[in-house]
Amino acid sequence: MSALIALLTDFGNRDSYVGVMKGVIARIAPGVQVIDLLHEVRPQSVSHAAYALYMAVPYFPTGTIFCCVVDPGVGSERLAVAAEIGEWTFILPDNGIVTRVLDHWPAHRAVSLSNPTYQLPHPSFTFHGRDIFAPAAAHLTMGVPLEALGEAIAVEALQRLDLPTTYTEENHVSGSVMHVDHFGNLITTISQAHLGQQRDWQIHLAGMEMVLSEISTTFADVPPGQPVAYIGSDGFLELAIRNSSAAALWGCNVGTEVWAERKEGD
Repeated sequence: MSALIALLTDFGNRDSYVGVMKGVIARIAPGVQVIDLLHEVRPQSVSHAAYALYMAVPYFPTGTIFCCVVDPGVGSERLAVAAEIGEWTFILPDNGIVTRVLDHWPAHRAVSLSNPTYQLPHPSFTFHGRDIFAPAAAHLTMGVPLEALGEAIAVEALQRLDLPTTYTEENHVSGSVMHVDHFGNLITTISQAHLGQQRDWQIHLAGMEMVLSEISTTFADVPPGQPVAYIGSDGFLELAIRNSSAAALWGCNVGTEVWAERKEGD
């Protein structure tokens, strides 16, 4: 038993849901390593889960099993699935959580989690994390093959989110805020690849008269309380206020329009 399980949910830490999932895993696969990737996904926000999963995946070892439960459609006709994508396995509701992962790594095969042998008896309609997803992840670490979990499904049929598009022209890149982190920093859809290595851009944020006249390297490039634009650790353009929350002070959220214009004369 060498695989580890990474848990990603919107359950928070005020209830026992995450602990119960870990208990189920421990009963089926005693001693398996479980990592709490994130349990503070915005409630029922599949897009937040998709972003968090995509950013985390490449830092985990080959064979990691990502058990993801952000599931506003629990108990409905949406499928519960297991999919091998890239070097990892994903156990989750088929609602688009793996959209960004699918955009960057090849999908090899997928199955529905339809075999009751690898579920808890009498699964509830409202807690598939406990009754279906956690058991499936645990059984995989014990050597159960993926195909034993249920019927094969086409990887092309896995659900995808309709993600915001970044538009590029010669001297203009238009995107939006795709995530607001714990500090209130605005992470945009505009990447380093869109901007190139040059820093000769000025940044505009919808609804704000402010213009950021350069892309900095780090927060310390500006005084406390001042706005700053920089390329974050995941390679995307971020907007922030040093030592404060840009989201709160600017009234911005996911979806706010952002654009970059190349400075005149450059």
